[in-house]
Amino acid sequence: MTQTRYDYACEHNVREVLNNLNTTPKGLSVDKVDKIRDLFGSNRVTHEREKTLFERLAKAFVNPFTAILFVLVIVSSVTDIILPVRNGDDPEFLTVSIITAMIIISGLMRFIQEARSSVAVRKLLAMITTTATVERIETGPREIDLEDIVVGDIVRLSAGDMVPADLRIIQAKDLFVSQSALTGESDPLEKIPDELKIKPKTCTECQNLAFMGSNVISGAAVAVVIATGNDTLFGSMAKSVAGEAVQTSFEKGVNSVSWVLIRFMMVMVPIVFLINGFTAHEGWMGAFLFGIAVAVGLTPEMLPMIVTACLSKGAVSMSKKKTIIKNLNSMQNFGAIDILCADKTGTLTQDKVVLEYHMDVHGNEDLRVLRHAFLNSFYQTGLKNLMDVAIIMRTQEEGEKENLSMVYEKVDEIPFDFSRRRMSVVVADKRGKTQMITKGAVEEMLSVCSFAEYGGKVEPLTTELKKEVLKTVDKYNNDGFRVLAIAQKVNPAPVGAFSVKDETAMTLIGYLAFLDPPKDDSAKAIQTLLEYGVTTKILTGDNDKVTRTICKQVGLRIDNLLLGSDVEDMDDNELGKAVEKTNVFAKLSPEHKARIVRVLREKGHVVGFMGDGINDAAAMRAADIGISVDTAVDIAKESADIILLEKDLMVLEEGLIEGRKTYANMVKYIKMTASSNFGNMFSVVLSSALLPFLPMLSIHILFLNLIYDISCSTIPWDNVDKEFLQKPRKWEASSVGSFMIWIGPTSSVFDLTTYLLMYFYICPKFVSGGVLFNDIPVGTLIETGLFAGFDMRYTYMAMFHAGWQVESMWSQTFVIHMIRTPKIPFIQSRAAWPLTTLTCAGIALLTYIPFTSFGRRLDLVPLPGEYFIWLVATILLYMLLATCMKRAYVKHYGHLL
Repeated sequence: MTQTRYDYACEHNVREVLNNLNTTPKGLSVDKVDKIRDLFGSNRVTHEREKTLFERLAKAFVNPFTAILFVLVIVSSVTDIILPVRNGDDPEFLTVSIITAMIIISGLMRFIQEARSSVAVRKLLAMITTTATVERIETGPREIDLEDIVVGDIVRLSAGDMVPADLRIIQAKDLFVSQSALTGESDPLEKIPDELKIKPKTCTECQNLAFMGSNVISGAAVAVVIATGNDTLFGSMAKSVAGEAVQTSFEKGVNSVSWVLIRFMMVMVPIVFLINGFTAHEGWMGAFLFGIAVAVGLTPEMLPMIVTACLSKGAVSMSKKKTIIKNLNSMQNFGAIDILCADKTGTLTQDKVVLEYHMDVHGNEDLRVLRHAFLNSFYQTGLKNLMDVAIIMRTQEEGEKENLSMVYEKVDEIPFDFSRRRMSVVVADKRGKTQMITKGAVEEMLSVCSFAEYGGKVEPLTTELKKEVLKTVDKYNNDGFRVLAIAQKVNPAPVGAFSVKDETAMTLIGYLAFLDPPKDDSAKAIQTLLEYGVTTKILTGDNDKVTRTICKQVGLRIDNLLLGSDVEDMDDNELGKAVEKTNVFAKLSPEHKARIVRVLREKGHVVGFMGDGINDAAAMRAADIGISVDTAVDIAKESADIILLEKDLMVLEEGLIEGRKTYANMVKYIKMTASSNFGNMFSVVLSSALLPFLPMLSIHILFLNLIYDISCSTIPWDNVDKEFLQKPRKWEASSVGSFMIWIGPTSSVFDLTTYLLMYFYICPKFVSGGVLFNDIPVGTLIETGLFAGFDMRYTYMAMFHAGWQVESMWSQTFVIHMIRTPKIPFIQSRAAWPLTTLTCAGIALLTYIPFTSFGRRLDLVPLPGEYFIWLVATILLYMLLATCMKRAYVKHYGHLL
């Protein structure tokens, strides 16, 4: 869309703009819509270029750990393939093959999990109905999907709507639009239909244009679409800034863990390199290759895949419960919240308002009050809420709807806004009598009323009469009714000149009492959330009396209650103290809600906000996680991280559980892998300085890591102890290092006992006839037995390596079951069957490898039966020591994971 189109729309009158767009005040015909869509495309913004399959595959492989593996592939390719070929020797592909397999398995599994979750989210997002009201010649006003809007469509806007495309305002009444998403300016701007005589510096300053990406704060309007999709101002901005999103705190947490592990690696690898270089086991080149292998041994290659799989698994699981996780990282945040702030209406209540009473000032049933209320609700074009719907339905039940709609016609209106908390409609009857009918919150209505119909007469609204009115209203409020006041004013102003200034000297004629009963599951949901360590705080714009009654009905004890006026009088420091001991806030503005959420976060809480109205959008953006429903206004759905397709509060419990499972299984992998890898490499450092040969060859470390990582791939589907799910869990990277230092050396103890066993007992007994390695003459061959004809030194080392590799796999695998729970594994807490099956298969494979021809290629030889007796004893003692260390760690730090 060229700037010329905006200039023309801004500077010309409505009739000329409509002619230029080849449209009419009644909209487009259906046939014309299809032609225009073919010309301009659909109303869809490409936020960033769709990544190709190759780009998505590449992204799955880009992380610090696979970068380390890529370096090792290059080095191994040079040393094992290129140099041997140049020297006329046979190349060795095994090392390169194993490392490449690690890269491929990790990257592909991450790619598959991301694709799986994206498909699930896309399917659910397609179920969200975001619509706009347009005029079509054949049908008149109709609701259509935002994507179906085309250039030339006539669009109706009201409070709570997202502006669906770039528009030229045709008609407007007190229309205020927030353009903060485009310009960063927080103050809403008033929009008018007049052409501009002086062109502003930027098109966003044009008062007669509204832009996609902004939202209607108050008022109503009719506008014509001048640009759609990528041709809009928002579309051009989205394309210009397309790229990777800013890192979230969750992503920063994962990256900080990654760098903790990398720092350990940067310390360990040089130590191993220098020790092996000076002891001259394999020369400096061998020491270098072994150091690189140790780096791989310390690397949790599957971390990116495990994180993605955990988040994806949680999102897919929630999708089955009709809950859309718009952002994968929100899954972990869901489980971390310790305070849930919620709007009362539609959250605790059924969101199904019933008009119970329509009364005069004395509190007597009065049909005339209902008629006035109907005219106000029926003819307004702004934000029709549930109370408007209840009024219209009740009037229809009374048989008054058709008569009223035929006798009266709308003249004008003054839309609702959250500062006035009222709205007015001006109607005229067949005789030309004009009257303004205003409906709104009682206190705000009393402020604009000077008279009241009292005792059949219009009397001045005295202080005594106001007290009587408030007393009557309080009675209904205390019974849980929401009360609105109705006032009217005859011949208020010349037609076409109505404004907020006319809402004065009005006559109060009566009240409307609505019942918004609490949901059946509200009390249970609040209690369940509390059991999971989540405190519910109510933030509502309703008055304190109704709020108290509803809270009582749902079993929410009011520890302290603050009004919006109280919040207004506090600075952030005072409010910070107040929010900790207050769980109910009433008569709040949207700004109050957002400020309370922000202060709670500053106090260290992880805050969720659940709402569905325009007055909730700011608070949802301010929260760690915004939760909304499919029936919410557009701006609320846009602000939400999670959308419930069904208004079932118990789904929140499911979300908490899934979020905490997601966190638990991520942390399990990180801590168990980091600690066991650190323990193994710590053992390597010690043994490298003491043994006359390398305790494990590079290829052994790589193969061990490959099988172990595959065994861990089912951790995202593991069970989580119920006790762990009872408390909110924040992402903590600092505990990983301490966990490695506490638990890692535990396995080193038994690695060293295995070294001693293999070096001083098993190998001498079954290979060299009791002779230790250093005493075996170089070139000595074994004369009899299974290893007849084998070099004795080679066989000694090969059996040592086989013994340690099998013990290492057993200990690494069993530590998975030890660390996944603070309870006694297998007895008090069992892993999920996929994890148990895969880890057992990993143990079986590594144990069997030395007995195969492939084991020979790895320089491993079969182990004697007696070894396995010692192995079982070693593992049992290791599990006992690990249990003791685990309990000591929990006692010291208060938690395991």
